[in-house]
Amino acid sequence: MTREFSVLTYNIHKGFSMGGRQFVLHRMRDALAQTGADVVFLQEALGQHDTHAQRLREWPQYPQFEFLADTVWPHHAYGRNALYGQGHHGNAILSRYPFVQWENIDVSPYPFAASRSLMHGVIELPGSGTRLHLVCVHFGFFGVERRPQIRRLCERIEAHVPHDEPLVVAGDFNDWSGRAERHFNAELGLVEVFRTLHGEHARTWPAMAPVLPMDRIYYRGAKPLAAERLGLAPWRDLSDHTPLQAWFRL
Repeated sequence: MTREFSVLTYNIHKGFSMGGRQFVLHRMRDALAQTGADVVFLQEALGQHDTHAQRLREWPQYPQFEFLADTVWPHHAYGRNALYGQGHHGNAILSRYPFVQWENIDVSPYPFAASRSLMHGVIELPGSGTRLHLVCVHFGFFGVERRPQIRRLCERIEAHVPHDEPLVVAGDFNDWSGRAERHFNAELGLVEVFRTLHGEHARTWPAMAPVLPMDRIYYRGAKPLAAERLGLAPWRDLSDHTPLQAWFRL
């Protein structure tokens, strides 16, 4: 019976190092495989990019989330949140366990703002009969974007996640001021794992010398066991964000 699980969230910067200097997706795949995470939340994963595919010899023949999943996470879901001439990118969830269901929800508030979405997936942990809800988010840079996106997230959870089923919400919130926290605590009963275990949010951006707490892991209905910012080599030389990993028990 599976009663413990770990999650990892990572903005992969479309497979490039900070500033777009190097294509590092292969190194990301190797590093992710070493984490032992049961579930991986990805942001800025390219589903298609025709120019990169023609220009880069090491470009994979299939979408980045499938390439990163490799043989470690046989189950995955992808939802694009930005579509352009050369292709598209979005959020993805990789899982060791099958999805019961998943849905990508558009939360782009204004035509002039960057396209955003949140992905809601449900997996069933083997032998436990427990449904675990997973929501992967990537919110906007500006408060005027994030406020309606936070409302949409709250509405989604209230309408589709029973209070007696565990929930993890993770991703790139772009919320360095921490304003989203009040809504999550008061309206949803969500708490952030690093604040629970370490007293403050983990600083995740920029990866070379993290200053801003952009990425978060929120939860309810589970007991946090540990939380770690993966800030040493090789991570600081890969994406512009630092990944976060947390361990829970049901």
